[in-house]
Amino acid sequence: MTVKLTRARSGRALPAIDRLDRGRRLGLLAICSASLFIVGVDITAVNVALPALERDLGAGVSGLQWTVDAYTVVMASLLMLGGSIADRFGRRRIFVTGLTVFTLASLLCSVAPSLDALIAARVLQAVGASMMNPVAMSIITNAFTDPRERAQAVGVWGAVFGLSMALGPIIGGVLLAAADWRAIFLINLPMGIAAIVLTMRFIPESRAPHPRRFDPVGQLAVVALLAALTFAIIEGPHLGWASAPIAAAFAVAGAAGVTLVAYEAGRREPLIDPRFFRSVPFASATVISVAAFAAFGGFLFLNTLFLQGARGFSPLEAGLATVPMALMMVVAAPISGRIVGRRGPRVPLVVAGLLLAAGSGMMIGVATDVPLGWLLGAYAIFGTGFGLVNAPITNTAVSGMPRAQAGTASAIATTSRQVGQALGVAVAGAVIASSAGGGAAALHPPAWWLLAGGGVLVTVLGVLATTDRASASARATARMLNPEALTA
Repeated sequence: MTVKLTRARSGRALPAIDRLDRGRRLGLLAICSASLFIVGVDITAVNVALPALERDLGAGVSGLQWTVDAYTVVMASLLMLGGSIADRFGRRRIFVTGLTVFTLASLLCSVAPSLDALIAARVLQAVGASMMNPVAMSIITNAFTDPRERAQAVGVWGAVFGLSMALGPIIGGVLLAAADWRAIFLINLPMGIAAIVLTMRFIPESRAPHPRRFDPVGQLAVVALLAALTFAIIEGPHLGWASAPIAAAFAVAGAAGVTLVAYEAGRREPLIDPRFFRSVPFASATVISVAAFAAFGGFLFLNTLFLQGARGFSPLEAGLATVPMALMMVVAAPISGRIVGRRGPRVPLVVAGLLLAAGSGMMIGVATDVPLGWLLGAYAIFGTGFGLVNAPITNTAVSGMPRAQAGTASAIATTSRQVGQALGVAVAGAVIASSAGGGAAALHPPAWWLLAGGGVLVTVLGVLATTDRASASARATARMLNPEALTA
């Protein structure tokens, strides 16, 4: 049997990615997971630094929102493009490019002299991250060809990425206590450089045999939709909801959405196939992703302002206070995966939604002197709910889809997660900006009611997505997409 080889930067020949031995596959998994750990930490660690940014750079509420959302909106907009160009030009090449861009952008963030410069560097960070997240998944799925091993590897990757988001506030608090907010970005430099060296040395190059065609119109429509909508929500309280810029932004978002649906419906290889949404499980999983991650993003944003603004916690104390949330996320995630494998996604989705609603609901109407035990209980309950929700989202999204379409369906669900987080921060910040300023704004009940509503929505859709009628719609969609394909 002939073994195809690929040549590493060092000149040493490596077996093709689908012919690596078990040790090399595990090493590849470790490198990809560690690289994505950096991205996940960066998504949430910045939340702890928001009060420091407010003081040092003179940022208002909208500036703090853009510091978080510039990263998530751009990354969400470019995730599917990143996967597509990697399939065409080489997954290792694009992964290393993404790591390089992300690392250099982190350096720019650490030396940013103003809020505008920081936000611009965060945008560049997101461009790099968009070339890492989907490409790492593609590398892993192509290296682990055995279905059982692949499922385990994807589970490890997902657990590491989830853990990184949970630990972000804690790591951010520790770095702020030891130095200042710039350390949150400087820590990415040695980790990024190490990941680049290891990737070039140990991960073979690979490409898709038949890469999807580029879809510039669809990609631009996605960017315009997310950017305009986020701008309108963040700036609406400051410019006025009836002002010309906000009305124009909503109009652009609406036009981009209509264009995306109409244009993609006529393409042979669309960026986002509108027919996917005829599957009730897929459509529900997309909305569940947005709702759950909006609750998560909004919860972190509000909680940071509350702990450091209203309660007077230091950044380290605020980060340590979220330990129960992080711990329960780590504990609940593998439990959810096992339940999904044995009993399907309904139970984890329903329980997750109820716990997300309960954790957010416990923050409604709290006073600045609320007992710490009450807060820690709310964090633990919310973290358990969020830990339970990830595995069933992906399972529900690909349920009934043809195997050839399962990767695209999963990618859309992943993009929806980032969209949700960006919208959660935008909406929560808009509610704050419409009320009293400072830490007291984080006590505003409507903001927490909205987050609790996201949990209720997860519960309702968790039931609707797992009915017999929903399963029938998924099978019908699969036959329409590819009548001869086996289902995932």
